[in-house]
Amino acid sequence: MARIGSSDLDVFPIGLGGNVFGFTADRDASFEVLDAWVAGGGDLIDSADSYSAWAPGNVGGESETIIGEWLRARPGARERVVVATKVAKHPEFLGLAPSNVRAAADASLARLGVETIDLYYAHYDDPEVPLADIVGAFAGLVTAGKVRHVSLSNFTAERIEEWAALAAGGPGAPVAIQPYYNLVHRDEAEAATIPLAERLGLSLIPYFGLEKGFLTGKYRSAEPPAGASPRAAGALKHATPEGLALLEVLDGIAAAHGVSVAAVSLAWLRHRPTVVAPLASASRVEQVADLLDAGRLALATEEVEALDRASAGLG
Repeated sequence: MARIGSSDLDVFPIGLGGNVFGFTADRDASFEVLDAWVAGGGDLIDSADSYSAWAPGNVGGESETIIGEWLRARPGARERVVVATKVAKHPEFLGLAPSNVRAAADASLARLGVETIDLYYAHYDDPEVPLADIVGAFAGLVTAGKVRHVSLSNFTAERIEEWAALAAGGPGAPVAIQPYYNLVHRDEAEAATIPLAERLGLSLIPYFGLEKGFLTGKYRSAEPPAGASPRAAGALKHATPEGLALLEVLDGIAAAHGVSVAAVSLAWLRHRPTVVAPLASASRVEQVADLLDAGRLALATEEVEALDRASAGLG
C-alpha cells in the first residue's frame, strides 16, 4: 500500500482511471471492471465531473454516475474504495470560481451517491479567478465535510507552490499532484513537478501512465490495428524507431517477469520519486489483471536503469 502525501489515505499503488466509464466502457462493462479491480485488491478509483462529455450524446458526469450506481449496487463497497474526482471542465461547471466549485462538488456528490469525496482535484488552473479565492473554496469544502483532501491536476509547479503557500497547511492544502507523466513523456514532470513534490511532501498520481495505449505495446506501426480505440492516434505518433526500441526493452523485462508490457510500464512509474499510484484505465475486464500486476511488480535496479536509458529524450 502507498500513503498519499500527508493524508490518511493509504492506497494500492495503482489507481483505476474512470475516464472510460460511459465512453468506451458501457455500464455493464464498467461494473465488471470495478468488480475485478476491488476483488483483486485495488481501491483507488479516479474520475472527473467532465468524464465523458466529449463522447457523442454525453453531457458530462457519466463516469461519476456509473461509479455511483456501482457503489449502491455493491454493499460495503464504499468502505473499500478511495473515490477521487475533479472540478473545472464539466460543461455546466466550467472554471474554479468559488460558487462554481461548491455547486460542482454538490453535483458530483449526488452522482456518486457519497457523503464525502476522498480526493477532490482542481482539474485545471483558472487564471481568471484569484488563487486565494480558489484555495478558500476548496478549504470550505473540507471544513464542511464534503471533501477529505485536496489535490491539483494540470497546474504548473509555480502555481502549485503558490497554492501551497496560500493554504499554509490548512484544510485547503494539497496532498497530491496529478501530472501527465509516463515513459515517453518525462521531461516536464522530472524537471519541475517532482522536485517541487519532494520539497513540499506531495505525492504524484500520474495520468496517461500508458500513453493512450502505446505503452501497452500494441501499437508498433504507423497504422492502427483492427479494432483500435478512439485514442489510437495519440499512441501511433510514438511508433518511431526510438519508441519501438523502448518497446523492445519493455518486451524483454515483461518476458523475464511473466507480465505484460503495460504492467512493466506502470511499474516503472511506481519506482519514480514521489509517485504513489499511477493511473490507468480498463475498458474490458481482461485488462484489469495487468493493472493489478503493475501494483505488485518489483523491478530490479538494472531494469529501471535500462528503461531510463531507452526512454531518455523521448519527451
